[in-house]
Amino acid sequence: MTAGAMTSAQAVPLLEAFGISKRYGGAQALDRVALTLFPAEVVALIGENGAGKSTFMKTLGGIVQPDEGTLKVDGKLVRLENPAAAMALGISLIHQELNLAENLSVDANLFLGREKTFGGWLGFLSRSAMRQHAVRLLDRVGLDVSPDERLGNLTPGQKQMVEIARSLSLDARILIMDEPTSSLTQKETDRLLELIRELKAQGVCVVYISHRLREVEAIADRVVGLRDGKNAGGLARNEIDYNAMVRMMVGRNIKLFNRPESSLSQKAAHANEPILKVVEFCHAHSQGNGVTLEIRPGEIVGMAGLIGSGRTEFAEAVFGLRQKTKGTLWVHGKEQTVKSPQDAMKLGIALVPEDRRKHGLILADSIKGNISLPNLDSLHLLKLLNFRAIASAAHHGVKSLRVRTTGIAKLTGQLSGGNQQKVVLSKWLHRKPKLLILDEPTRGVDVGAKKEIYDLMQQLTDQGVGILMISSDMEEVMHISDRVVVMHEGKRTGELNRQEMNEESIMRLATGTVS
Repeated sequence: MTAGAMTSAQAVPLLEAFGISKRYGGAQALDRVALTLFPAEVVALIGENGAGKSTFMKTLGGIVQPDEGTLKVDGKLVRLENPAAAMALGISLIHQELNLAENLSVDANLFLGREKTFGGWLGFLSRSAMRQHAVRLLDRVGLDVSPDERLGNLTPGQKQMVEIARSLSLDARILIMDEPTSSLTQKETDRLLELIRELKAQGVCVVYISHRLREVEAIADRVVGLRDGKNAGGLARNEIDYNAMVRMMVGRNIKLFNRPESSLSQKAAHANEPILKVVEFCHAHSQGNGVTLEIRPGEIVGMAGLIGSGRTEFAEAVFGLRQKTKGTLWVHGKEQTVKSPQDAMKLGIALVPEDRRKHGLILADSIKGNISLPNLDSLHLLKLLNFRAIASAAHHGVKSLRVRTTGIAKLTGQLSGGNQQKVVLSKWLHRKPKLLILDEPTRGVDVGAKKEIYDLMQQLTDQGVGILMISSDMEEVMHISDRVVVMHEGKRTGELNRQEMNEESIMRLATGTVS
């Protein structure tokens, strides 16, 4: 089934895109891409990072103007000069990186720029009308928060649901969702998929962009693939399966890494003293007796738990971003005090954060600038910056991690999510860390880049690096970890070895059921 194929049940297209092309400098982002959308269907758009998915969706959302090609809505030629023009035609785009005002209330975010008023030309703000409408929208997406709550106080998953509720308030006919579940819990994900089915029943067309191919299998009526900015084919409902989607995305079969039961690195882990050992380790938001764990050379320790369980906060405290309030921390058998990231870095500890765009990168700086930033202490000559060494480090990082870019001078904000993650990894690997903390290392990363990250983790453990991997992806935790520590409400509730790991045992501990 081709990208623009039509079934007898879908007679009149909502939207038709023909020959959409877009070039940025010397890079061809889109090359004659075509897509047809119909009412009451869910179309999954898949492809590797850098395949052109986000650029193409931005053309449909009026954010990016194509160099070539035509768009039709309801059979009429249109030019979407800005997002307002797209929204006027019923096209709403929910970005992977949320566009919300953290300092405003939930209801203010829902109606930002479209505030409800009274008093005619005087335009008095009608908080009561906004609040009532907000309650209905929040109930529709299953989000139990007050409309008066400050948005900055919500979890990432709750913020995602507010963004979705905001789009629903626009009465969109075409709802484009870019990685909508990347920050959601399983319960929130289930509710979102249920909501998509409800919208489909109401005649809405949902374009679902996701690297989580199991979700695509569950929700999509058809799949459209992009590869290197071009159409790579399509799958009808009865053709959709994981392997078929992977082949369409990357042009070959990919077997994701599965941590060997008896790898040399795992054997080495039991023969060495821990790289890191923490005992009853607490920070300001800890509960109970704190966290006790060990990480040995060559071992991958997974850390599982629901969103809000305290995993990220624990990692930040180990890295010196949060103040320790109790407990002890040893590195290679010596008790240490870590009061800042600089202290952690001197001890050979590196942290790849959960939110790479907010905490891991300077998006307005180049790849070269980002890779060199934490390494300036080694990239100087007589206390002056050694620009040749800086460029060499950046070239090495780009080459070794296969970052897809036109050069090291390219702004990091212009890279795809997977390539941004590789830049974050590259800047820390230059320091040759002893302990690498990875917080959601494959969130928003395509299957090809995910395999590269898993292979890199194996290479690092073979070299004796210890890895703490925080992940909400249950399959990832079970396939990659030598053992898993489970958190609940800031406390460690248990530890499981390879033989004990399964979804049921992890979820029991993640929900606080210790026995």
